[in-house]
Amino acid sequence: MPYVRRGPDGQIESLHRHGGEGMEFLPDSHPDVFAFFGHTAPGPEQFSRLDADFVRVIEDVIDTLIVKNVINITDLPGEAQSKLFARKSFRERVVKNSLRLFSDSAYSTVIDDTNFGGLPP
Repeated sequence: MPYVRRGPDGQIESLHRHGGEGMEFLPDSHPDVFAFFGHTAPGPEQFSRLDADFVRVIEDVIDTLIVKNVINITDLPGEAQSKLFARKSFRERVVKNSLRLFSDSAYSTVIDDTNFGGLPP
């Protein structure tokens, strides 16, 4: 779905569930269908941003599982451990160089990675 009927200017005039004479089928993700509804089709940059946000969510879930003793950091493969520590270290460096609007709390440090300094990057 949808079948579209275009006007003389080539723009979509209407959407239909079933095809008929003078109609064409377009996939739901077609830019013209998005334009008909007044939206823009999502681009690769939007998906990249969503992926980055989702990675942060996964990090937070892993941190929560570790804090609640559901898993240990050592339960994760070595590569996963080093990637988590690298991201955490990078975030800490960025935060140290940024403006702090709120005071530190007990929730700011979730994983104590001081004992894992010898892990390969």
